[in-house]
Amino acid sequence: MTEVERLAEFATRASYEMLSEAAQEQLKIRVLDSLGCAIGALDGPPVRLVREYVKEFACAGRCRLIGDGCAAPDHAAFYNGALVRYLDYNDSYLAKGETCHPSDNLSAILAATEYTKGSGRDLMTALAVAYQVQCRLSDEAPVRDKGFDHTTQGAYAVSAGVSRALGLAADAAANAIAISGTAFNALRVTRTGRLSHWKGLAYPSTAASCVRAAFLARSGLTGPREVLEGHKGFMQVIAGYFAIDWNREDLDRVTRTILKRHNAEIHAQTAIDAALELRREHRIDGSDVQNVEIEIFDVAFKIIGGGEGDKKIIHTKEEADHSLPYLIAVALLDDELTPAQFTPDRIVRSDVQDLLRRISVRANDTYSARFPQSMPCAVSITLMDGRQYRKEVIGYPGLGAPPLSWDETREKFERLSAPYASVDLRSAIAEAVRDLERIQIMDLTNLLAKVAAEAPFPC
Repeated sequence: MTEVERLAEFATRASYEMLSEAAQEQLKIRVLDSLGCAIGALDGPPVRLVREYVKEFACAGRCRLIGDGCAAPDHAAFYNGALVRYLDYNDSYLAKGETCHPSDNLSAILAATEYTKGSGRDLMTALAVAYQVQCRLSDEAPVRDKGFDHTTQGAYAVSAGVSRALGLAADAAANAIAISGTAFNALRVTRTGRLSHWKGLAYPSTAASCVRAAFLARSGLTGPREVLEGHKGFMQVIAGYFAIDWNREDLDRVTRTILKRHNAEIHAQTAIDAALELRREHRIDGSDVQNVEIEIFDVAFKIIGGGEGDKKIIHTKEEADHSLPYLIAVALLDDELTPAQFTPDRIVRSDVQDLLRRISVRANDTYSARFPQSMPCAVSITLMDGRQYRKEVIGYPGLGAPPLSWDETREKFERLSAPYASVDLRSAIAEAVRDLERIQIMDLTNLLAKVAAEAPFPC
């Protein structure tokens, strides 16, 4: 058997009974968190553009869109995935050489499960498969330092999860995964230098393409089965040799993913905690800050501190949420980090633009050695009158600290979705997710179609 065939057998034999109680709970928490992020992104500029694209080519699809309308499964995966991803507020998984957002898989698996008129249990199982595959490939086959984006491993995860949701046989699933793994190797430039809308759309695009590949494989289309270990395959060209025994894998990797407390890039979370704690403990007004010095682990420095491009030239939301100087500056000024801190007028305002230029970031070797088991950092603030304060933070909820609970996630969901859904609708969506193992997935998607979108269109 080839490696893809072994992976396909793992994906297609997965069952709800393989999920531990902890995995079941954490899957539901992540679904709720992701849906909150999605509903809260309905007015996002690139999301509007994607919606217009889907609307223009809408057909008699059977998959519901968040905010009304129906589309073909691949278009639904693209649009709903853009919603989940746009705010950059959804979950993350940290490996030594890779960071990914496994909930990016939700939209594709939601569409595939709805297409088959499947159950919440079907969705949970397929989603757990996608989480497991993406996280384990991040562990064993990181591609970031090779110049490739994490959506590269995501192609294997989406196609494996969608294959499970569609109920494909192992042979067809192997073809779906092989096609996706061969075709969708994306460049890291997506997240370096001057960031564009594509940062938030790269994974939704991959997910949509993988859904299409799975349907083609279901019809009998074949793919290169040696995509992983073969000549000019993934191992030889990109990742190097690695080994994962899929016969020994479980579905618990979701329990090692972490949720964001602040609307910011994941590696910034502890630094934001430190800055906000200093602000509140010492009643610091952001306008009184002379300068800020941040020591942090090397991965954070590379991605958001300046190692992969100038992080002090900030004009757009995409640049802002991947700039540690901007994130700390706006947190010190506004005492929070929510979608409100990424509106165009907030980003260009002189107070934050001035302060971010007085924030320096450097990598600390001791902190670097402790990542990814923890996300250590230290923030030092000097005020205009010369007073100095320093705070070190090591743990973060879900990483060296207790994870966010259902109630905490529900509060985040409420905050993000309140502008777009009534109290009763928000409650109904949350309760559907809470009872996910006991409902049909259309019970949930019909609720999601009722949230407010500016430009609804009929099925």
